[in-house]
Amino acid sequence: MHWAASSDDTEVLDLLLDAGADIEAPGAVIAGGTPLDDAVAFAQWRAAQRLVERGAQPALWHAAALGLLDALEAHFAGHPLPRRYPWGASSASAAPDEVNVAFWCACHGGQRTAAEYLLGRGAELSWPSPWDGLTPLDAARRCQATELAAWLEGLGAKSAHM
Repeated sequence: MHWAASSDDTEVLDLLLDAGADIEAPGAVIAGGTPLDDAVAFAQWRAAQRLVERGAQPALWHAAALGLLDALEAHFAGHPLPRRYPWGASSASAAPDEVNVAFWCACHGGQRTAAEYLLGRGAELSWPSPWDGLTPLDAARRCQATELAAWLEGLGAKSAHM
């Protein structure tokens, strides 16, 4: 499951899931998490979407990266998404930057609407991620989301490379 998710191989994902594989199986490269963790972290968007379609439970950072605005809105309206973080923490007290992580992931996924929503929820415009030191602007540039990067720059976002 993790290899297929990390390789954007939706055919293999479907075959494995049809054969009974655990969609929430631990063992990801990313903090030992789920296949969805790997798909989102490695920008394997077709696999990430397929996993959600097939029943994977997205955390806030997954929902942001995939632009699942309904899930983001529900989370902030008191229907929280599962608490799983890209660095392996599982408690709210271990995640003071939950909104920043989600904002960074929205930019990593090229999801401007989700980024705007999270910025309105207090995300820091130029927050550097603890896993690679890149800012949301850097993440948007890396995924070639040029319109999103231009919007961030217009707001005064900074790169970690400045």
